[in-house]
Amino acid sequence: MGDTESIARAAKLAFEASQLLPASERANALRAITRELQANKAQILEANRKDMEEAQKEVAAGRLSASLVSRLDLGRGDKWNAMLQGVSDVSDLEDPTGRITYAKELDDGLELYRMTCPIGVLLVIFEARPEVVVNIATLAIKSGNAAILKGGKESKNTAALLSAVIQRALASTSLPETYIQAVHTREDVSSLLSLDQYIDLVIPRGSNALVRNIQNNTRIPVMGHADGLCNVFVDESAKLDTAVRVVLDSKINYPAACNAAETLLLHESVLPTLWPSIANSLLDANVKLLCDTPSLSVLQQTPPQKFESHVRPSKADDYSTEHLSLTLSVLTVPSLSDAIKHINSHSSHHTDAIVTESEPHASMFIRGVDSAGAFWNASTRFADGFRYGFGTEVGISTGRIHARGPVGLEGLVSYKYVLRSKSDTGHIVDEFGSGEGKKRFKHTEIKADSLPF
Repeated sequence: MGDTESIARAAKLAFEASQLLPASERANALRAITRELQANKAQILEANRKDMEEAQKEVAAGRLSASLVSRLDLGRGDKWNAMLQGVSDVSDLEDPTGRITYAKELDDGLELYRMTCPIGVLLVIFEARPEVVVNIATLAIKSGNAAILKGGKESKNTAALLSAVIQRALASTSLPETYIQAVHTREDVSSLLSLDQYIDLVIPRGSNALVRNIQNNTRIPVMGHADGLCNVFVDESAKLDTAVRVVLDSKINYPAACNAAETLLLHESVLPTLWPSIANSLLDANVKLLCDTPSLSVLQQTPPQKFESHVRPSKADDYSTEHLSLTLSVLTVPSLSDAIKHINSHSSHHTDAIVTESEPHASMFIRGVDSAGAFWNASTRFADGFRYGFGTEVGISTGRIHARGPVGLEGLVSYKYVLRSKSDTGHIVDEFGSGEGKKRFKHTEIKADSLPF
């Protein structure tokens, strides 16, 4: 407990000290981080290569899933450049703190303001994706929050080096270098989860087991999601081209992502019309289909290529399974209402989509589905902080309070109420009431974007 308590206390002190610094200093820190990352790119990618080698051994031994390893590779595609671009994009966003979201004059010379402010110290726990270290640090700094980071053991070398690089960058600025810290073991996390006097919010990013374990073992508020069980519903008025494009992209663009589709819902009327073509497109992309009896029967009439190897009857629990691979559960429903009922009872309330040409049906779906994201004729893969214009995201929240969906800067601020009396003698509550000689509250709106003092 000693070391972790020191880390948590240092984070709290760093947060408190940072509140007296101007926002421009946080922008300077982000520029310093970008420079330091670029200067250490070769060493970071080498550390990532070592993590990948170790992870592949774990996959071969059956101790790690291939889908998790696919998230680990920092050199995959444009991931490195996207990581740096995320820092730049967040840096360019408007400061989320110090905004006035409510302002009223309660009495002559008595002004009330609701002002956005940082949450405090964040404990962010994640698996595999090492770029999350940079994403979280960037969002935390921009929003005025201190952060303690814990990555998965499979990315330990990359995450440790990224954290060290960020701290070196902070050391060259007016922000304390303890503003962003990292821990490396499960024991560290267990100890930190008990330190609610220092840590204000826990954000877990990872498996169902990880999130549930954290939720059950801390008094600190937890913001996160346990599963990414997303659905696409092909409505009776859907167009074939749109259905194929949306379903295919939702499934195959990045199957291991939490916003990839796991269940395809088909209105029974599209089984003889759209379903064979949709199925062929999925099979051509090497997707395995777990079909209910009606959808399976249609494919059996004229078996497509890969039918024997890639099509299987579904089981009941397939519709509550996050496959995280090229596997898709397929279910036929008799109506839009039944699709909504299925989603609300089986999905993880992350992101669900409808393919339809009917505006009334789209409206009913969007209003009826109890999820953080409800999309119309668009891939579930759009559910992402970068794509939403947040620069990057700290995670996805499927909760119903404070923040929901991809969580960017707006989700990392709270607010405080500021009351100012301009009277020479101040204001007291005893002067107000309904009796004779008592004042009445005015509650007159004040136009203000920031505090006028």
